[in-house]
Amino acid sequence: MSEVSAIAISVAKPGCEEKLAEALQGLLAPTHKENGMLQYDMFCDTQEPGCFVFIERWENEETFNAHCNSPHVAAYLEKTDGWVESNKIYVLRKGK
Repeated sequence: MSEVSAIAISVAKPGCEEKLAEALQGLLAPTHKENGMLQYDMFCDTQEPGCFVFIERWENEETFNAHCNSPHVAAYLEKTDGWVESNKIYVLRKGK
């Protein structure tokens, strides 16, 4: 299998920016310990407060899927229910 990249964009509902940022920060440490993780970086949009972007690289689609189904991601989703205006994940491969 080939390397998989992902760009995940989460936009907080008004008034939820700070608590969503904190919850997203909480994903960093456990994700950095996951097998197959090559890059997992969080960014804050300079033009749109409350917009958070993750740039991710994984050894393969299997390790990416394992991350998506991990206990810490499930806990994050439960904790932040109602805080997110929109969420989009682009899963990418190089080339055609």
